Amino acid sequence: MEGRIGALGLVLNALVLFDTRCVDAAVAQLCADGFDVRDEDIARPSPFVRHHVNVLGRYSFQLPGLPGG
Repeated sequence: MEGRIGALGLVLNALVLFDTRCVDAAVAQLCADGFDVRDEDIARPSPFVRHHVNVLGRYSFQLPGLPGG
C-alpha cells in the first residue's frame, strides 16, 4: 500500500511540474505576442486542478476507425 501511495505522489508531482511548465510557456508566448499579462492573472491558475489527470489507474480507449472499436 505504501508503495502505491508513493508512486501516486510521484505521478502527481510529475503532472504538476508538467502543467506548471505548460502554463509558464503559455504565459511567455502571450507576453511575446504583446498581450498585457498582469501578475494577478498569473497568480490564479493552479497546475494541480486539471480534468485530464486520471489517478484511478483505469483508462478507456475508443478506436472508432478499427473493427470492434
